[in-house]
Amino acid sequence: MAKKTLIIAEVKTKSPFGWKSSDTWKNLFRIADEIGDIISIHTDPRWGGSLKLIERARGLTKKPILAKGIHRTDEDVKEATAAGADYVLVVGRIPLVHMNKCWIEPLVLEELNKIPLRFKVVWNTRDQYSGGKKHQTFSEARKLWKGWICQASHIRNIDDIQKGADAVLVGTHLVEFAKSLKHDPKATARKLTKS
Repeated sequence: MAKKTLIIAEVKTKSPFGWKSSDTWKNLFRIADEIGDIISIHTDPRWGGSLKLIERARGLTKKPILAKGIHRTDEDVKEATAAGADYVLVVGRIPLVHMNKCWIEPLVLEELNKIPLRFKVVWNTRDQYSGGKKHQTFSEARKLWKGWICQASHIRNIDDIQKGADAVLVGTHLVEFAKSLKHDPKATARKLTKS
């Protein structure tokens, strides 16, 4: 049976690497709510995020919300879920709370071996420290990880979705990606459906 690749639409207004959106948070949220199966809201102020924005988003949509951030402590995870997040991205560690709600972002391929298969994994092709593109690829992560995996970063349009992605997380290029979905709906439906 064919399964749809989920679209996780991220509302992001800036990054610590110099990028700044020309769109408002309100307009980006509208687009994310329109095209996303899940809406990603940053909690980290370096990416224009906060817990208040999770609360705001929760009041604007019934769709699931992913709290995107580093979430270095289990207290950070608790605060994100209390603010209204359905899921919480945790970078580089395994949390001890709300494990059924946490998604893990490993920093390097070797960390995949330490993650229990019950977790959803987000493979970010952007290096969290430099902002540049990682040398380790999504394809390599997909070969190593046997569970659910999300492709994140450097996704401009549907043609950037790689084989084996259970989901894609689109942020910086959200507006461009949304336009690509509308450009050819039949091709989009084929691309987002995987066998």
